[in-house]
Amino acid sequence: MDESNELLIQRQEKIREFRAQGVNPFANDFCVSHTVEDVILAHGEEDADTLAESGACYTLAGRVMAKRDFGKAAFVQIKDRKGQLQVYVGKNLVGSESFELFRKFDIGDIVGLKGAPFRTKTGELSIRAAEIRLLTKSMLPLPEKWHGLTDVETRYRQRYLDLMVNPEVGEVFKKRSRIINFIREFMIREDFLEVETPMMHPVAGGATAKPFETYHNTLKMKLFLRIAPELYLKRLVVGGLERVFEINRNFRNEGISIQHNPEFTMMEFYQAYANFEDLMDFSERLICGLATEVNGSLDLVYGGKPVNLAPPWKRLTLKEAICEYGGVAPEVLESRERTWKLAEELGLDLDPKIGQGKLLTEIFDEVAEPELWNPTFITGYPTEVSPLSRKNDDNPEIVDRFELFAVGRELANGFSELNDPQDQKERFLQQLAEKEAGDEEAHGMDEDYIRALEYGLPPTAGEGIGIDRLVMLLTDSASIRDVILFPQLRREPGT
Repeated sequence: MDESNELLIQRQEKIREFRAQGVNPFANDFCVSHTVEDVILAHGEEDADTLAESGACYTLAGRVMAKRDFGKAAFVQIKDRKGQLQVYVGKNLVGSESFELFRKFDIGDIVGLKGAPFRTKTGELSIRAAEIRLLTKSMLPLPEKWHGLTDVETRYRQRYLDLMVNPEVGEVFKKRSRIINFIREFMIREDFLEVETPMMHPVAGGATAKPFETYHNTLKMKLFLRIAPELYLKRLVVGGLERVFEINRNFRNEGISIQHNPEFTMMEFYQAYANFEDLMDFSERLICGLATEVNGSLDLVYGGKPVNLAPPWKRLTLKEAICEYGGVAPEVLESRERTWKLAEELGLDLDPKIGQGKLLTEIFDEVAEPELWNPTFITGYPTEVSPLSRKNDDNPEIVDRFELFAVGRELANGFSELNDPQDQKERFLQQLAEKEAGDEEAHGMDEDYIRALEYGLPPTAGEGIGIDRLVMLLTDSASIRDVILFPQLRREPGT
């Protein structure tokens, strides 16, 4: 019998013993008056004499994280949502019967207690328990030497344990919540309306990605988990909701990496009577305000390297970025033959039939994107790879679009919206041809969206910001799995 099974059997036996003594090992009648943080804030600066005279009494509950038994007394560390605190449990204080029950408590159990604050001989703020009782009996022991585990997938798979024993993990997700709350409040202050749009779409669209498919039995129709809310949000702008935003999940049937999870969170928003340049300014204000709020500074450290968010952020066209970071002469990018030769020299394995626009973006991804460390806006994207963006008035081969990069990865994508229904239909048809030729990421034809445009979409700009990647930046997290509570993983062996 392995150790874990033996411990499980021992704890099951304790549960039977508790019940035989009339103790409910899964009680639900204990009322908490304060948190650990309340005690620390109220008494953290008080000395032993002041505490002895305070007359304060607290009712707390939490998980036992450590236990030191000295026979007729014991110290335990309890942890609640706000922190960790030491508790002294003495036989003379709680009574013989309660103390004997307490001695059967294990690390990992959840307890409730009442008591007064005091300082130990070593000066540690603690609670002297006048009462302690079992609220939830843990059947499995907490992992030992958790910080020494090398299998990080176990941390992601059993996030409840990760949160339990690694306080810094909980801090990341608390900061994530603050980030989302700040973004929501910022958007509302800017007069945007928060909305919710469908998660299941009859036509996959709004981004270039392979969708997940499902089927509705009653309607007898195939549906797609949304890859982006874009086309529905722009329908709302057509309807007169001139500033809308949504913070929600998107789903893309693509690979898993430190930057990609098939299910991820985006904030997407649309503003009538604005263009892509307005949104670049808007993004600077939003993200700089966010960093100042949650990190207290525009100077960050990511992966051991400094990141400076101070505006104004650098702006380059896609071709300028290739030339600057790839050491490429501008004339090379004006010739299909020379551009293709450059791609071959870079070792890119590409279909010879791809267009010049797609070829340029592949080269950009290889030579420029990894070098964009401080926030940088890239503009001048080819029309070929931007099926929903408005063409530039001076050069129809590019669109009025930007992508925002920082620490070598994309954070946001925004553009002036294409609102010419005939142009949009032609681009959908081109995408449809590419889809029929085997491109699983190409858009389908959304006839209802074309109809909406025919009623008139005002001049509009829209943007999507990757919340998970933004949280990675602001929490110095190396992997997207570190900022998603339950990231997608391969099936657990044996299940």
